[in-house]
Amino acid sequence: MAENGQDGAGTWRTRIHRAIRSGTRPGPWQRGPVLAALALLLGLLMLLHAEIPNRIGHLGSLVETLLPWFGLFIPVLLAGALWRRSAAAAVALLLPVTVWLNLFGGLLGDKSHPGSDLVVVSHNVDAGNPDPAGTARDLAASGADVLALEELTEQATGTYEKGLAKAYPNHTVQGTVGLWSRLPLSDTRPVDVKMDAGPLADTKPADVKMGYNRGLRTTVATDHGPLAVYVVHLGSVRVVPRAGFSTAQRDAGAQALATAVAADRNQRLVLLGDLNGTLDDRAFAGLTEQLHSAQDTAGAGFGFSWPAKFPVARIDQILVRGVQPRSSWVLPATGSDHLPVAAGITW
Repeated sequence: MAENGQDGAGTWRTRIHRAIRSGTRPGPWQRGPVLAALALLLGLLMLLHAEIPNRIGHLGSLVETLLPWFGLFIPVLLAGALWRRSAAAAVALLLPVTVWLNLFGGLLGDKSHPGSDLVVVSHNVDAGNPDPAGTARDLAASGADVLALEELTEQATGTYEKGLAKAYPNHTVQGTVGLWSRLPLSDTRPVDVKMDAGPLADTKPADVKMGYNRGLRTTVATDHGPLAVYVVHLGSVRVVPRAGFSTAQRDAGAQALATAVAADRNQRLVLLGDLNGTLDDRAFAGLTEQLHSAQDTAGAGFGFSWPAKFPVARIDQILVRGVQPRSSWVLPATGSDHLPVAAGITW
């Protein structure tokens, strides 16, 4: 009898201990508070990215450049929420999911349509390209009616001129950028994108400045009337320990380019080039207020173009006004560290 009593007492003590542990164990809404907080912070970061100041190392522009990639944190946090069985973290993830889809969900589908009046291609051919002749052959076979090249060098320009001459009877080169066209060109002139600014800039002769000019504007004669075409290569950006995300020269060029586009009287305009930044970056607000991205309007996916071996950002852009993009795509790699980008447009 004593043994049975002890067993009964032990069973009741076990039940009591289990009840206490069950009562003190956090429920699904109490688990994972750190995960829930991280999910909310991620959502707020993407939602309020425009409010991140640029005063310290251009942090705002850096975040905006990488903005699509913040979505990769969502499945990581979701896995943590499932592992912790945290209802709070799972619900908190609704914020970053909603914000990311609102920002980039439209890029997930294919918005392209068949048929176009003109195919335009832009390619930063890379000053260190080991095979400019091969790149010229690839571009000649692209089917482009208008072909913009950036980062031309004195040594390689002749190779491109020779390789593209048969397919493109009309071309112009202004400094390190050029345009090849099946259609006639006129009214060609350089565009100042502020690659040489400061007190010494005005003292340099025009021929010296032209050597590193990185912008041009020309008119392409189409069956539908004149089309203004800009080819540009804005200043590079750097991430350096002291300055952070260094964008001053690029930003000055973007502002100058926006001013030039605003002053252009041609209703139909296409801008091609390496802007050294994504259109999420606030530095391009002056351009995106006037022009539309062919990739956003008629592309499939993000259209990342750089670096060619593992593209993580679209810094090579095709922007338009007065014409309608029908399709937008990325061409196969050449010998460059950028991928060529293409668009079909119509009137």
